Amino acid sequence: MTMWEKLRPYAMVAPAITVFSVFFIYPILYMIYLSMYDWNFISPVKTFVGLQNFFDLLEEEKFIQVIVNSTIYTMLTVSFIIILSLLLSLWLNRAGFFYGFVQGAIFSPHIISLVSIAMIWSWLMDPEYGLLNGVIGWFGFGKLAWLSSQKTALVSLVLVAVWKGLGYNTLVFIAGLQSIPKDLYEAAALDRSSAWTTFHRLTLPMLSPTIFFLVIINMLGSFQVFETIAIMTQGGPVNSTNTLVYYIYEYGFRFFKIGYASAAGVILLLIVGVLTLVYFKLLSRRVHYQ
Repeated sequence: MTMWEKLRPYAMVAPAITVFSVFFIYPILYMIYLSMYDWNFISPVKTFVGLQNFFDLLEEEKFIQVIVNSTIYTMLTVSFIIILSLLLSLWLNRAGFFYGFVQGAIFSPHIISLVSIAMIWSWLMDPEYGLLNGVIGWFGFGKLAWLSSQKTALVSLVLVAVWKGLGYNTLVFIAGLQSIPKDLYEAAALDRSSAWTTFHRLTLPMLSPTIFFLVIINMLGSFQVFETIAIMTQGGPVNSTNTLVYYIYEYGFRFFKIGYASAAGVILLLIVGVLTLVYFKLLSRRVHYQ
């Protein structure tokens, strides 16, 4: 084997590795470096503070609430998206124009910019002139302060996230359902298996790789939510919708506390990494690929 033949595989993957290193690995390492400094983003002088930024973060009540908000938002969003999209996929996994039309309709929000969606839902949730309050008013309910009340603001953002992600997750579930061999269902029918038993013993185990994948990507996406927070609530009211990424943006690009924001970014990286590892450890053995 010549030298070129030995180096050719490395040469072929070198561009991808270079891009990944420049745009992913280097920013993470630089963020960790900045988290140990006090820097205002303008002055060339950086003051080394060690782990003080992390200690200050963990002692701040606002940051603890931000972590709680992010966790609640992620749990609600992932739970509702997975459950509702699974139910929709069971209903829409049929041939016919109507079912194809509904699939396209619920998928359309996925291709719309999240900024546009956030602006539209801000208008829909307007407490005085919004369509949602107009609809619930027809049924005799009072007006809701969707985005201006601590009780409903975070749930309102979850509603927007579920509406945005439902179509994509439903189509992925439909693809998973269509990959299940038909002869398994025929065998279950011959055994006179009930609908619930077939779903619980056959459909769910065969969908476990799909569920595993969707939970991971939805969890990662929910912890990194930013656009809807920045446009619809700006972290309010009273910090009730502030999440980790918006908190990092706020301290980094509004207050110019780069070291402080970088420390929050490192904590976000650790939280997501630990949750992903725990999820893999706990549920990977229950995933059936055959």
